[in-house]
Amino acid sequence: MQLTKQTDFAFRVLLYLGGIEAGKRVSIREVCEHYDISHNHVAKIVLKLTTLNYIDSTRGHGGGIQLAKSPEMINVAQVITDFETTLQPVNCTSPRCKIISTCRLKDVLAEASSAFLASASNHTLADLLAKS
Repeated sequence: MQLTKQTDFAFRVLLYLGGIEAGKRVSIREVCEHYDISHNHVAKIVLKLTTLNYIDSTRGHGGGIQLAKSPEMINVAQVITDFETTLQPVNCTSPRCKIISTCRLKDVLAEASSAFLASASNHTLADLLAKS
């Protein structure tokens, strides 16, 4: 299963924030420079992460972004499902597949996708930080 760039960048932001001193705020620009990602991309990710209550964002002097909860409370599978629009590995309806009624590939891939999420649900941001 391949994750979108949006999900990849969301994890990068979370990993960066999880790797700094607790309570310290950093600028979006700092994250952009660290990962060499455009400000526009990171700003969109930060907005979504803020809306989903993964991070806190404060504007102005002394502002910046920081984790809204401890890394132990941020579940990897939840971040994936919050950022991926679909986890369906194949689309059998667009264009309509001629063997849809007999093909079992979609079932096998759906099972694999479920196993992927089940495995990811056993991990938190803290686990990712411990291994990086």
